[in-house]
Amino acid sequence: MATVARERVVANAPLRKHKGREGISWMALIWIAPAVILLLVFFIYPMINTVQWSFQNADSTEFVGLRNYQRIFTDQNMLEIIKNNLLWLVLATVLTVGLGLIVAVLVDRVKIESIIKSALFVPMAISFVGASIIWRFVYAYAPGDQSQIGLLNAVLGVFNIPPQAWLQNEAINNLALIVIYTWMWTGFSMVIISAALKGIPDDVIEAAKMDGAGRITMFWRITIPMIAPTLGVVTTTMIINILKIFDVVYVETGGNYHTNVVAMEFYNQLFNFGNYGLASALAILLTLCVIPVMVINIRRMRREERGR
Repeated sequence: MATVARERVVANAPLRKHKGREGISWMALIWIAPAVILLLVFFIYPMINTVQWSFQNADSTEFVGLRNYQRIFTDQNMLEIIKNNLLWLVLATVLTVGLGLIVAVLVDRVKIESIIKSALFVPMAISFVGASIIWRFVYAYAPGDQSQIGLLNAVLGVFNIPPQAWLQNEAINNLALIVIYTWMWTGFSMVIISAALKGIPDDVIEAAKMDGAGRITMFWRITIPMIAPTLGVVTTTMIINILKIFDVVYVETGGNYHTNVVAMEFYNQLFNFGNYGLASALAILLTLCVIPVMVINIRRMRREERGR
């Protein structure tokens, strides 16, 4: 009798296993259905429409092929916009990550470390719009013999230096805008990098000191290699943010005085000029620039997981 019962259990096992898998698969579909629907409605469908519109004219009534993309890479105004974005990409990334690294290393394990970190991280609590309004008062300029209410020009007045039109001067206005972004995001980079520094084992540091390694040698041979994955994460985060920078430029200059960037021009073409074709092409350009960065970041994270 026991043998017969055991044979029945073994014979029915594949059926129960199949039913269990089928039940799990249907349950999984039920659970992921809302996320899939939201993804299709708010991402996939708009993306398909954007790609379609990028090959059409301003009011999306005529197919124009690659004309919008050709204009982006041949029109002088568009080339200037791309140049500004590249300037942002290089300087803002180097400044935020570089200053964050320097500050994190300098304040690591000092008594007032928490105070310094808190002070530098405070700007992250402010929105881009709020920070831009604050810095408008810092950069404020009054022509002629009027009294200067801007902080920087007031400081210059103390040393009898003529006031500067920081946001109107085409030689320095893009740098002035990058300073705002750097002020906001250096604290973020510092906190993330500082957490990575805390993760360096003490025995590694002690061994390097016993081998006679100086501070510079320890920085380049030990600190940088051991926090390289974190630096990669911070750098890619900065690159993605900077590629789609908009708020600072919109509030400070509105893209005037040769400070326009791709996201700002996308806004102008879509909402001010009603040029859906060119606006969509600019959106696709930003997307194509962000995707490689995301792919590199994902591959790096997978390599780290395999290494563990």
